[in-house]
Amino acid sequence: MMDYLPEIYLLLLGFSAFMYAILDGYDLGVGILLPANHQAQRDRMIASIGPFWDANETWLVLAIGILLIAFPPAHSLILTELYLPTAVMLVALIMRGVAFDFRAKAKAERKDTWDRCFKAGSLIASLSQGYMMGRYIMGFESSPSAHSFALLSALCVTAAYVYIGGAWLVLKTEGELQIRAARWSRRAGWLAAIGIASVSIVNPIVNEQVADRWFSFPEMLLLAPVPLVVMSIIYLVDRYLRQVPMKDDLGARWPFFGVSMIFALSFLGLAYSFFPYVVPGIMTAQDAASSPATLKIVGVGAAFVMPMILLYTFVVYRIFRGKATELSYL
Repeated sequence: MMDYLPEIYLLLLGFSAFMYAILDGYDLGVGILLPANHQAQRDRMIASIGPFWDANETWLVLAIGILLIAFPPAHSLILTELYLPTAVMLVALIMRGVAFDFRAKAKAERKDTWDRCFKAGSLIASLSQGYMMGRYIMGFESSPSAHSFALLSALCVTAAYVYIGGAWLVLKTEGELQIRAARWSRRAGWLAAIGIASVSIVNPIVNEQVADRWFSFPEMLLLAPVPLVVMSIIYLVDRYLRQVPMKDDLGARWPFFGVSMIFALSFLGLAYSFFPYVVPGIMTAQDAASSPATLKIVGVGAAFVMPMILLYTFVVYRIFRGKATELSYL
């Protein structure tokens, strides 16, 4: 067991990043979708994420904490290479937090300004995360092709966040807003599908390790159904969204569940492509791991903290299930 501790921590790191991508991904997507022409709908959209969005970002903190403590050399390398986009992301997340609170207390004529700040912060944070993901996948290469791939990744991640954000609104809202959300989500879904296909084509071309793993035999036979499943889910979600609103809101959970499955399959694809590397092509989990004594001590904390965060997440989503209601600060 001790010999596999670094790989276990790498899996925990990946799981934390996956949870963040889904949970904070949808509320970033909702922020991007805020309409300029309807104050009441903006209020309801922000109310749909109000009880959750702070807790969602906990998964980002946990992921960075695991990276720092379990893999300090990788943490140093990643933040050194991604210093500027990380700073931009943090400014955007701060902008979102400030705008979220100030819009509830500002005078009516100032509320639109704070809503625009919330929207801008959501968009910038999403683009930054997608760009960082692209640079990370390329092992921080500085070639034009690597930067082009990172820009493509930025657009794909943003589209995916809008896709799951719209699916969340279909689940949490009703009436005209639910219909608009279904339309937004459909458009973002097909854009995300084009992005997934593009990244899947480009990634093995620019990365020999990925090409070897994807196209070796018999692994290729096991991977072949994955893109078919992803495209099938996108198609089925699109079919449902075309029929919104459904009588008695039948199946309203399906779009969010379906998009979450797409996220899960995408993360599994990344894990298969790069495991056991913490930094693709540069540093494995064994190379970057802290001392065994440190990993054992941290393991005690992780065994307590992660179940507590999972429990807290479950309880919050259980308490605030159902359609979004007016968000009050009184």
